[in-house]
Amino acid sequence: MLDARCSCGAVALSLPGPSRLVAACHCIACQRRTGAPFGVGAFYPIEVVTISGTPKEYVRAADSGSSVRFYFCRDCGSTLYWKADNLPDMIGVAVGTIADPNFPAPLRSVFEQSKHGWVEVNGAGVEHFRQSSAHKNSS
Repeated sequence: MLDARCSCGAVALSLPGPSRLVAACHCIACQRRTGAPFGVGAFYPIEVVTISGTPKEYVRAADSGSSVRFYFCRDCGSTLYWKADNLPDMIGVAVGTIADPNFPAPLRSVFEQSKHGWVEVNGAGVEHFRQSSAHKNSS
């Protein structure tokens, strides 16, 4: 089991272990959400994640035209997880909230059309996509 939590500990997630689907997202929305040049998410089936605390929800339109719901701590502001309306059975967890330096590296790098030129996501088997991996539009 792994724990993911916000900076102050008011919201936490219990995860079954490392995910096999980890993605680095370079879209502008993730850059603004994280304050960094990209975000990294680990994706899990929603039924295996336990959430404690009461996060605040922020909904925005995704590039796909559906909505993405982000959940963050009301007290410290940390983004912990998100749900995409077009993937109702999955939950994305911000890898930084897991705070485990041994957590698996991303196997997908998406929205590279807006990736900072100095950022490299490399490794054995990493898939690169100009847009989202759902588009299967590899660069």
